[in-house]
Amino acid sequence: MLDPAHARARQQRLLEIMRQRKLEAAVIGLSPHVYYFTAHLPFWLHHVALVLFAGGESVLIAANKPPENAAVDRVESYEATWHGTQRQEQAHLVAAAAATQLIRRYPQSIPPIGADASTVSAVVASGCRIPLEDLSEDLWQLRRRKAPDELALMRVAIDCTRAMYERAAQIIEPGIPETRVFSELHAAAIEVAGEPLSAHLGNDYACGVPGGPPRQGRTAQAGELYILDLGPAYRGYFSDNCRVFCVDSQPTDEQQRAWELVTGAFPIIEQMARPGVRCRDLFAAVDDYYRAARGVPFPHHLGHGVGLQPHEFPHLNPKWDDILIEGEVFTCEPGLYAPDLRGGLRIENQYLVTPAGVQNLTPFPMGLTR
Repeated sequence: MLDPAHARARQQRLLEIMRQRKLEAAVIGLSPHVYYFTAHLPFWLHHVALVLFAGGESVLIAANKPPENAAVDRVESYEATWHGTQRQEQAHLVAAAAATQLIRRYPQSIPPIGADASTVSAVVASGCRIPLEDLSEDLWQLRRRKAPDELALMRVAIDCTRAMYERAAQIIEPGIPETRVFSELHAAAIEVAGEPLSAHLGNDYACGVPGGPPRQGRTAQAGELYILDLGPAYRGYFSDNCRVFCVDSQPTDEQQRAWELVTGAFPIIEQMARPGVRCRDLFAAVDDYYRAARGVPFPHHLGHGVGLQPHEFPHLNPKWDDILIEGEVFTCEPGLYAPDLRGGLRIENQYLVTPAGVQNLTPFPMGLTR
């Protein structure tokens, strides 16, 4: 799990934002946020909350019994389960407990309180009638820079994908069902993780198309390209990277030329990306490269941040205007799709932003054949 010492340091960063915004407390109810600040990863069916006071005192509201090693000063538990049944009113119970913490501290008048955008904080605001100021943008920005404990978990998730590609190279051939590829890759990830993954095994497992889940009854066909965009999550932290396999290991000339175009985007990113660079400029550089080389615009987003969610800041996407910062992890996923490519290609690496540039966290083979 996350390291409590690093979680305490993350609380200090939130406290500094609270001081800047003159907030006397914050209510955090989104489970990934709570995990980020407390090192307590709740069961996926349980609601939790963190109440952080401006003086530094932290209170975790957790399900059923106090967790061990949570990075908080106090834990208040509630009954999330009755005789083995998960209670549906958990958000209201957690919100009431959070509101009680605030009212006890401020019995006369509630001062300015910050909150995330979550079911728990919404109930605090509406059901408990406590006005809250939105901290959502601040929290998303805080989560961009990954601490060592976060990177350690992400590296395990990424190592799961390495094992998944190795297994894919062994089993992909004409006639293999997409559902079998999915199940075998899931098993390979579990072997590396040593435990169940902490989220649905997401992204793309369909053959002969740009993406999608595995399809019942669909088998891989000779001549098709098999895009595997993999996103296993280990103890709350996601990986997201992609490779493509020629089903019969005999790519056509057009498929090989498309592969050369797609892989040619990575040197552009690796030369340009560093702290302070605008993500729009990265997108524009790859878009210019596609137009010059192929006469077509870049077809979708170029990449995105990864962490406690599969899509986070920064966005390599002209719809946003993010600037790279040291310590964040982002993907670069150039692709090309056309009927004559028998599905198309997408290859995706994950990069850690360092002071001098970027480090490729996914130095796996990228070829169409194996």
